[in-house]
Amino acid sequence: MSAPDLAAIGHRLRAEGLAILGGFHPEPGEPDLPPGSATLLLLGPHEPGFWARFTAGAEWRDGRPDPLDRWSRRVIGRIACDLGAKALFPFTGPPWLPFLSWAQRSGRAWPSPVRLLVHDRAGLMVSFRGALALKERLDLPPPPAAPPCATCAGQPCRSACPAGALTDAGYDVPACHAFLDTPAGAGCMGLGCAVRRACPVSQAYGRLPEQSAYHMRRFHP
Repeated sequence: MSAPDLAAIGHRLRAEGLAILGGFHPEPGEPDLPPGSATLLLLGPHEPGFWARFTAGAEWRDGRPDPLDRWSRRVIGRIACDLGAKALFPFTGPPWLPFLSWAQRSGRAWPSPVRLLVHDRAGLMVSFRGALALKERLDLPPPPAAPPCATCAGQPCRSACPAGALTDAGYDVPACHAFLDTPAGAGCMGLGCAVRRACPVSQAYGRLPEQSAYHMRRFHP
């Protein structure tokens, strides 16, 4: 893949279980990006199908720590090399790269009613495995005119947290962890955060419960 083209990049990413979840054109000389970066593409799981692709990889089966981060480094790093781009990751730090700010700059992610980031396609299940910083300025599709929350009937995320820890007032992390230590927290541990699952956009995203359970175990060992 010698000549970067957005459609071709998207096709290559989908073959690896990944998708372009947003992008933007950086300003010259931005401190968090490699010099000469003209396009930044944010990458995350392509659903349905990401979890099967990842768990078929050596990183999942070798028993070593941080399999998902190592898989992301290998797969995204190889694609970046093929494109003459630079691979960037949200898990290398400190200092941590501003992936959440980048997501909002893409115009495809916004603060939700419960303050978590909501994505136009992934909903509250949005996650980023990395980014590609390209020297070429690629044509990007226009972002949605408004967040999905603007037309979401009832906004069920506001009242979905069984612990009352995640609301429009913010995120009470200690209360969340305390709830997950109780028998009542088994649903969130096994299926994923109830608030994220309540989002109608998340429900259409195709993320598997075992994938969410893995992330919950990382969040609450």
